Amino acid sequence: VQVVESGGGLVQNGGSLRLSCAASGHTFSIASIGWYRQVPGQGRELVADISQSGKTNYADAVKGRFTISRDGAADTVYLQMDSLKPEDTGVYYCNARTWVDSDAWGQGTQVTVSS
Repeated sequence: VQVVESGGGLVQNGGSLRLSCAASGHTFSIASIGWYRQVPGQGRELVADISQSGKTNYADAVKGRFTISRDGAADTVYLQMDSLKPEDTGVYYCNARTWVDSDAWGQGTQVTVSS
């Protein structure tokens, strides 16, 4: 399984961005896809994920502002980010976890929210 992210960029406080994660390879083996954020000096933290059945999970800090969704036909997962805040700034990574607990990570995409 491979994943490729796109859609990051610079946005003002209160703005919106949509990230995309396109999966390829043995996508039938994917159990869930998630978005993680990393800032300098810290580890990656889960922002949101979605299971193969469509169950979603969000970090408390983004509930009500971010929406994760999936286009099953295209094996693509989206993260719609609204009401962005400066503290949302970071590198966003897509992760695909398979049924045998292996992980595929993308290269990351930078999101910068200016105050």
